[in-house]
Amino acid sequence: MKRKGSAIWQGGLRDGKGTVSTESGVLNGAQYSFGTRFESGAGTNPEELIAAAHAGCFTMALSKQLEDAGMRAEGINTTAEVTLEKTDAGFTITKVHLDVTARVAGGDRAAFETAANNAKAGCPVSRLLKADITMEARLEG
Repeated sequence: MKRKGSAIWQGGLRDGKGTVSTESGVLNGAQYSFGTRFESGAGTNPEELIAAAHAGCFTMALSKQLEDAGMRAEGINTTAEVTLEKTDAGFTITKVHLDVTARVAGGDRAAFETAANNAKAGCPVSRLLKADITMEARLEG
């Protein structure tokens, strides 16, 4: 399986602007710029897209891990927070924090924690990132 995303940029770093798109068309010319990346401008940025990808990947992986443990999620809500810091090597994604709440009727807390940790370690986006990945996982029954 292969998936494609693309970007177009015009101008310099601070005064330029660009768009990002996905092959599926879900993102089609979504605006990004220096302001959306390093300030509070309207639009998206690569780190936000990585956070969304990580949240989506982890959440699907957790659903599978729960099923493998004999549990079924009524709902899983995950937020991924990506930290971008200037390091000696340049700007680097140094951390990702996953905040997840899962509703599992009659769920076993220990089995849930094992499933969440397996999903955190095993989802493809987690394996891609060279960042410290932390997590707070809550089980609601």
